[in-house]
Amino acid sequence: MQIDINSIAKEYRKKNILVVGDIILDAYVYGKVDRISQEAPVPIVSIERQEFKPGGAANVALNLSGLGAAVTVIGVAGKDSNHDQLKKCLSGQEKIKNEIIECGSRPTSIKTRIIADGRQIARLDNELTEEISDKYVSLVIDSFNNNCGDADGIIIQDYNKGLLTKKLVAHIVDHADHQSVPVYVDPKYNNYEAYRGVRLFKPNLKEYAAIAKEKKFGALPDSGFDFKNYMGTEILLLTLGPDGMSLYYDDNHESIPTKARQVYDVSGAGDTVIAAFAINDLCGLSPLESSVISNLAAGRVCEEAGVCPITLDSLKDIFFHHHNTD
Repeated sequence: MQIDINSIAKEYRKKNILVVGDIILDAYVYGKVDRISQEAPVPIVSIERQEFKPGGAANVALNLSGLGAAVTVIGVAGKDSNHDQLKKCLSGQEKIKNEIIECGSRPTSIKTRIIADGRQIARLDNELTEEISDKYVSLVIDSFNNNCGDADGIIIQDYNKGLLTKKLVAHIVDHADHQSVPVYVDPKYNNYEAYRGVRLFKPNLKEYAAIAKEKKFGALPDSGFDFKNYMGTEILLLTLGPDGMSLYYDDNHESIPTKARQVYDVSGAGDTVIAAFAINDLCGLSPLESSVISNLAAGRVCEEAGVCPITLDSLKDIFFHHHNTD
């Protein structure tokens, strides 16, 4: 397989991609542990610093913009200080158009990771996962309608945080179908039926197994074709953690081993996979080529602490490392 990463990177800048999905603020509390609490057998973390990063669909947008694409991100966040912090994180991103809608009746989803002495020891989640109301479904649909006209592709990033109701998903998928715009989905369990017929369906192994077991598809790898046919998707890409990826398209199955040089943190790797696959697919690469590049991109971000989006420089770094050593 011959991929000219320098040539394809020039095409990234020509793409306009719409991301719709659950918005999360990622918070990191860094410190050190030098004693155990007398109140309970838990470490006492002396806080040294704290930082915030966009997460969920906002992190997908960062991955795309880091590769050079123009991005519009649509979602819902609370009317609170965490949303203010999220807007601050996105304010310097010139290639990202922020269409996140403020909702006073729910908090901004936040994941707080406690990292002490270089390792994550706890994560605190504060979120409301009930579906958004019809009022906000309508507002999101209006925003989608106002921003989808020049989109080359649409990514749906589903974290089961309540944004992606069946009505909203159906609207996006139907519009894309009528306009022949490819849709790329990173799913969770609740909405599988609504995602039928999309260009790419990218569950992880746990998400795949939930449906495969229910439908009695059997074991991988052969059951992947049954799953692909059940979803009516053109491409099925299963992410398998340390075992890499399993790709199904047409009548082909390809196993793609992980390419991280050193795994430090897997947080956000799934966001990177779908972003990198979608932009390369939109640039005309084959499903296998797009998967290989997205696998490299995911391996590269796993080498960093916390949720770190891919950039063009970091993608080229790992691409040429493997190109020169394979």
